[in-house]
Amino acid sequence: MSSITIHRIEGDQLPEYARISIAFMVESVFAVDVVDGGLGGIGLREDKVAQYAKDADSYDEGGPEAWHREFDISEWGLFVAVCEGRWVGGAAVAVDAPGVSVVHGRGDVAVLWDLRVQPEHRRNGVGTRLFEHAAAWARDNGYKQLRIETQNVNVPACRFYMARGCELGVIDRFFYEGHPNVGHEVMLAWHLNLS
Repeated sequence: MSSITIHRIEGDQLPEYARISIAFMVESVFAVDVVDGGLGGIGLREDKVAQYAKDADSYDEGGPEAWHREFDISEWGLFVAVCEGRWVGGAAVAVDAPGVSVVHGRGDVAVLWDLRVQPEHRRNGVGTRLFEHAAAWARDNGYKQLRIETQNVNVPACRFYMARGCELGVIDRFFYEGHPNVGHEVMLAWHLNLS
């Protein structure tokens, strides 16, 4: 693969950013095992499932083009990975975002809100470069921790974050209840200490 460069973009470029696909195929899920009502522990096991496509940008909330309607994104870190003049990946780091639930009101936490790579460029280091850039940007801007929300249906993303030093901090089996597209999913929140 040709060299990849990372560039910061502005909020008005999110329509182009949104053309980078976030869709993926679900082939397995992390099923939650609860022992003794949770007092005996909570575990995850990987189960194969009938393959299906998931594209979060297609949900009613919309994708990157809709972020400004819910949040003030003026201070967010918005980045794209460029290869041979084409945008092949993107990352968004949410900061000063009180409506983002995984922050829990802490001002020293940044959230990797979005990480996406065009399918033909996946598993070639683009995601790693974007992740490292996003974490460095958050650290350089004084944030002590980076948090990432995933779902139990995105096993590759969970393995990706774990391989980059993140630790699973939250398993919320009921977080998406009532959401028609994802009500069956389990929220998994990852943490990376930046100090």
